[in-house]
Amino acid sequence: MRPILLFGATSILGHSLARQFPERFEPYGTPGDGALSLFEQPAPDILIYGHAVCDVPKCENSPEWAQRINVGHVGRVLAALSAQTRMVYVSSDHVFGGDGIYDEEAEPCPISVYGRTRVDAERLVLQRSGSLVIRAGLPIGPSVNGRTGHWDWLRYRSQRNFPITIVSDEYRSAVWADHLACRVVQLADSSAVGIRHVAATRVASRIELANHLLALLDRPTAYLTETRRQRSTPHLGHVELATVYKDALSSPLISVLECSSSV
Repeated sequence: MRPILLFGATSILGHSLARQFPERFEPYGTPGDGALSLFEQPAPDILIYGHAVCDVPKCENSPEWAQRINVGHVGRVLAALSAQTRMVYVSSDHVFGGDGIYDEEAEPCPISVYGRTRVDAERLVLQRSGSLVIRAGLPIGPSVNGRTGHWDWLRYRSQRNFPITIVSDEYRSAVWADHLACRVVQLADSSAVGIRHVAATRVASRIELANHLLALLDRPTAYLTETRRQRSTPHLGHVELATVYKDALSSPLISVLECSSSV
């Protein structure tokens, strides 16, 4: 079996995929020209596309740049990809914005530039026969640089006594990145097409999540709070992922709040 081509290996999920399944993946941080030249070789059976700029404020300040990176790169990859290769695009719960519980039949309603780029990229992917879009909530796990992602961000700032501000009225489907990585591989290997959500056993508030993770890190629960209305850019509220599917690959992953580690 040819290795799965992975774009976005430096993301939280991508880092977990490459770390857990080194024998299955050929990882790349970004889908640059060097990576696209791989398509001139025997086509991979599967491409997992997990690359995106997820910085909401940066996307708000530079919408054309966000569109070019988060949507334009997807279009270039699709244009170069062999028809024999299965495209698996890992999207985000940011395609929704209003408070609610959202399954695969819910209409996207993004509230940010970043969320809109995700919707646009999904639509490109879904135009391609046999493709799969996986929407996930908030993955919790280690980062490549030790500072990004919620887990390392809390650890890094807490150890240095840097200020930490938590949004008090945000709720997400937060799961361990390693658990999510296993589900993504299972879905990629399956015959599933269209849109699939990865739900969690319960929704988690940012306050609950911060308290839980800081306790696991053996760090004090010392932080400031703000509401999303106090933020300068759009911020998710209560966005909980659900699914209309009943098969084994649609069972909710255990919430970070209900599990002390990804093992």
